[in-house]
Amino acid sequence: MKSVTIYTDGACSGNPGPGGWGAILCYNDKKKEISGGEEKTTNNRMELMGAIVALETLKESCHVELYSDSKYLVDAFLQKWIFGWEKANWKRKGNKEVPNKELWKRLLVQYRRHEIVFNWVKGHADNEFNNRCDELAVAEWKKIKNQSAEA
Repeated sequence: MKSVTIYTDGACSGNPGPGGWGAILCYNDKKKEISGGEEKTTNNRMELMGAIVALETLKESCHVELYSDSKYLVDAFLQKWIFGWEKANWKRKGNKEVPNKELWKRLLVQYRRHEIVFNWVKGHADNEFNNRCDELAVAEWKKIKNQSAEA
């Protein structure tokens, strides 16, 4: 099984507002940057999308070290919240629906496809890959915002 390291980040201008995500996939000495965005979204959705699309990009099952500055993303797995949500039919306490459940479902498909170790990194700090993912995500929401202003 190949070992891949993935860094992801999401960003939003307004919450909701135009948002972007960025990811860097590292395999041996190769690095691949990917990014995308949405016109009206939230920061949490963009954090999830960065991880989802990066994992979906992998052509085969891999051992993945995934790094994110999103506690929302990382803690959902480390604290096992996501498995409780799934078991409770995507409901939280008080019978409230889990936000972004369609994205969590996509992420679970990838979680079960790969061997993933989730790691939290401090955002906007000294991790060059996390900082680069932030740059990619911000560039995406700025591009969307500029396109909206021109329309």
